[in-house]
Amino acid sequence: MSRAPALLMLLAGSVLLAACGQKTSSDSGAASAPASAPAVATPEQAKALVATLPAPYNTGDPEAGKAKFTPCAACHTLTQGGPNMTGPNLYLIFGRKRASQPGFDYSDAFKAVPGSWDAASIDTWIAGPQAAVPGTRMSFPGLKDPKDRADVIAYLKVATSPVP
Repeated sequence: MSRAPALLMLLAGSVLLAACGQKTSSDSGAASAPASAPAVATPEQAKALVATLPAPYNTGDPEAGKAKFTPCAACHTLTQGGPNMTGPNLYLIFGRKRASQPGFDYSDAFKAVPGSWDAASIDTWIAGPQAAVPGTRMSFPGLKDPKDRADVIAYLKVATSPVP
Protein backbone atom coordinates (compact mmCIF):
# COMPACT_ATOMS: atom_id res chain seq x y z
CA MET A 1 0.00 0.00 0.00
CA SER A 2 1.36 3.41 -0.94
CA ARG A 3 2.08 6.00 1.76
CA ALA A 4 1.23 8.81 -0.67
CA PRO A 5 -2.50 8.98 0.22
CA ALA A 6 -1.73 9.14 3.95
CA LEU A 7 0.88 11.84 3.42
CA LEU A 8 -1.50 13.78 1.21
CA MET A 9 -4.20 13.62 3.91
CA LEU A 10 -1.70 14.77 6.55
CA LEU A 11 -0.62 17.67 4.35
CA ALA A 12 -4.22 18.66 3.61
CA GLY A 13 -5.07 18.58 7.32
CA SER A 14 -2.07 20.75 8.13
CA VAL A 15 -3.09 23.28 5.49
CA LEU A 16 -6.65 23.42 6.85
CA LEU A 17 -5.44 23.87 10.42
CA ALA A 18 -3.00 26.57 9.37
CA ALA A 19 -5.78 28.37 7.50
CA CYS A 20 -7.78 28.77 10.70
CA GLY A 21 -4.78 29.84 12.75
CA GLN A 22 -4.35 26.63 14.73
CA LYS A 23 -0.83 25.29 15.08
CA THR A 24 -0.16 21.86 13.68
CA SER A 25 2.01 19.23 15.34
CA SER A 26 4.77 20.08 12.84
CA ASP A 27 4.66 23.72 14.04
CA SER A 28 5.68 22.77 17.56
CA GLY A 29 7.75 19.68 16.86
CA ALA A 30 5.48 17.45 18.97
CA ALA A 31 1.92 16.23 18.63
CA SER A 32 -0.61 18.09 20.75
CA ALA A 33 -2.82 16.23 23.17
CA PRO A 34 -6.41 16.03 21.96
CA ALA A 35 -8.96 18.21 23.70
CA SER A 36 -10.87 16.40 26.41
CA ALA A 37 -14.26 15.07 25.46
CA PRO A 38 -16.86 17.56 26.60
CA ALA A 39 -19.17 16.53 29.40
CA VAL A 40 -22.70 16.93 28.12
CA ALA A 41 -25.21 18.57 30.42
CA THR A 42 -28.47 16.79 30.95
CA PRO A 43 -31.58 18.80 30.05
CA GLU A 44 -32.08 19.50 33.78
CA GLN A 45 -28.46 20.69 34.19
CA ALA A 46 -28.74 22.88 31.08
CA LYS A 47 -31.94 24.43 32.42
CA ALA A 48 -30.25 25.12 35.77
CA LEU A 49 -27.25 26.76 34.07
CA VAL A 50 -29.47 28.98 31.91
CA ALA A 51 -31.49 29.94 35.02
CA THR A 52 -28.32 31.46 36.53
CA LEU A 53 -28.24 34.07 33.76
CA PRO A 54 -29.92 37.43 34.37
CA ALA A 55 -33.07 38.40 32.45
CA PRO A 56 -33.60 38.37 29.50
CA TYR A 57 -30.81 35.86 28.85
CA ASN A 58 -32.32 33.31 31.25
CA THR A 59 -35.13 32.85 28.71
CA GLY A 60 -32.70 31.83 25.96
CA ASP A 61 -33.00 28.45 24.28
CA PRO A 62 -29.59 26.72 24.24
CA GLU A 63 -30.63 24.31 21.48
CA ALA A 64 -31.63 27.20 19.21
CA GLY A 65 -28.43 28.98 20.27
CA LYS A 66 -26.36 25.96 19.25
CA ALA A 67 -27.69 26.22 15.72
CA LYS A 68 -27.06 29.98 15.63
CA PHE A 69 -23.51 29.42 16.94
CA THR A 70 -22.59 27.22 13.95
CA PRO A 71 -20.85 30.03 11.98
CA CYS A 72 -18.91 30.96 15.15
CA ALA A 73 -17.54 27.41 15.42
CA ALA A 74 -15.40 28.06 12.35
CA CYS A 75 -13.24 30.31 14.57
CA HIS A 76 -13.98 29.34 18.20
CA THR A 77 -13.79 26.14 20.22
CA LEU A 78 -15.84 25.70 23.39
CA THR A 79 -14.37 22.66 25.13
CA GLN A 80 -12.00 22.54 28.07
CA GLY A 81 -8.49 22.28 26.67
CA GLY A 82 -9.71 23.11 23.17
CA PRO A 83 -7.34 25.06 20.96
CA ASN A 84 -7.40 28.71 20.12
CA MET A 85 -8.15 29.10 16.44
CA THR A 86 -8.76 32.31 14.49
CA GLY A 87 -10.65 33.29 17.66
CA PRO A 88 -9.91 32.26 21.24
CA ASN A 89 -11.26 29.16 22.94
CA LEU A 90 -14.38 30.20 24.85
CA TYR A 91 -14.46 27.56 27.60
CA LEU A 92 -15.21 29.29 30.95
CA ILE A 93 -15.89 32.59 29.14
CA PHE A 94 -18.36 33.82 31.80
CA GLY A 95 -16.40 35.77 34.40
CA ARG A 96 -13.16 35.66 32.40
CA LYS A 97 -11.23 38.91 32.10
CA ARG A 98 -11.39 40.18 28.53
CA ALA A 99 -8.37 39.53 26.30
CA SER A 100 -7.01 36.97 28.76
CA GLN A 101 -7.22 33.59 27.00
CA PRO A 102 -3.67 32.16 27.21
CA GLY A 103 -1.92 31.78 23.88
CA PHE A 104 -4.30 33.98 21.89
CA ASP A 105 -2.99 37.10 20.16
CA TYR A 106 -5.65 39.76 20.73
CA SER A 107 -5.75 42.99 18.75
CA ASP A 108 -4.44 46.11 20.50
CA ALA A 109 -7.96 47.57 20.32
CA PHE A 110 -9.39 44.58 22.15
CA LYS A 111 -6.59 44.49 24.73
CA ALA A 112 -7.58 48.04 25.73
CA VAL A 113 -11.15 47.01 26.71
CA PRO A 114 -11.46 46.61 30.49
CA GLY A 115 -13.71 44.26 32.38
CA SER A 116 -14.82 40.66 32.32
CA TRP A 117 -17.27 38.73 30.21
CA ASP A 118 -20.85 38.44 31.42
CA ALA A 119 -24.15 37.94 29.58
CA ALA A 120 -24.61 41.67 28.90
CA SER A 121 -21.08 42.20 27.58
CA ILE A 122 -21.33 39.10 25.38
CA ASP A 123 -24.66 40.45 24.09
CA THR A 124 -23.07 43.78 23.16
CA TRP A 125 -20.13 42.01 21.53
CA ILE A 126 -22.13 39.59 19.39
CA ALA A 127 -24.60 42.31 18.39
CA GLY A 128 -21.77 44.00 16.47
CA PRO A 129 -18.11 43.41 17.28
CA GLN A 130 -16.90 46.32 15.12
CA ALA A 131 -19.26 48.74 16.88
CA ALA A 132 -18.40 47.35 20.32
CA VAL A 133 -14.62 47.56 19.80
CA PRO A 134 -13.59 49.68 16.82
CA GLY A 135 -10.37 48.25 15.44
CA THR A 136 -11.07 44.66 16.44
CA ARG A 137 -9.90 42.00 13.99
CA MET A 138 -13.15 40.05 14.34
CA SER A 139 -14.99 40.33 11.06
CA PHE A 140 -18.29 38.78 12.21
CA PRO A 141 -21.10 41.21 11.26
CA GLY A 142 -23.15 40.53 14.38
CA LEU A 143 -26.53 39.08 15.32
CA LYS A 144 -29.19 41.78 15.11
CA ASP A 145 -32.10 39.89 16.70
CA PRO A 146 -32.05 40.12 20.54
CA LYS A 147 -33.74 36.67 20.79
CA ASP A 148 -30.98 35.11 18.66
CA ARG A 149 -28.37 36.68 20.96
CA ALA A 150 -30.17 35.41 24.09
CA ASP A 151 -30.24 31.93 22.58
CA VAL A 152 -26.51 32.03 21.75
CA ILE A 153 -25.71 33.32 25.26
CA ALA A 154 -27.78 30.49 26.80
CA TYR A 155 -25.92 28.00 24.59
CA LEU A 156 -22.55 29.47 25.55
CA LYS A 157 -23.47 29.24 29.25
CA VAL A 158 -24.31 25.55 28.88
CA ALA A 159 -21.48 24.62 26.48
CA THR A 160 -18.66 26.49 28.23
CA SER A 161 -19.49 25.79 31.88
CA PRO A 162 -18.44 22.73 33.86
CA VAL A 163 -21.35 20.34 34.18
CA PRO A 164 -22.73 20.74 37.72
